[in-house]
Amino acid sequence: MKYLKFCFRLLLGLFMTYAGYSHLTHARQEFVAQVPVWLQFSTDFTDFIVLASGVVEICLGLSMLFLYKKKALVGALLALFYVLIFPGNINQYVNHIDAFGLDTDQARLIRLFFQPVLVFLALWSTGGWNYCKKLYYKYKK
Repeated sequence: MKYLKFCFRLLLGLFMTYAGYSHLTHARQEFVAQVPVWLQFSTDFTDFIVLASGVVEICLGLSMLFLYKKKALVGALLALFYVLIFPGNINQYVNHIDAFGLDTDQARLIRLFFQPVLVFLALWSTGGWNYCKKLYYKYKK
């Protein structure tokens, strides 16, 4: 089980690092389609969101790969990041926006169901769930 978790942690780290790099380079316009319409105050602000989220993804990806001693914290932060970007996926579905090869409502809907899987993998592969529980009980008092 330990090796399986390690493999998923490695895959998530590589995936996030590449996705962040994509935000900054070749897929920048595709990621603009992900920004919810209620956050698109201007073209410059929308571009800033894409670039900033790319930097965050690179940081999270590299942290998943190299910060083993902080893996639970990183996993919890990555899960939170996946939750925070979920409105972008909903935006793409609701507004019928083609991006990343998702050119049908069915494809965009199916994608929505993968986000909870990513949240689960981030928490499971790092021990992030236990980290979150400890924080909850620490500050519950």
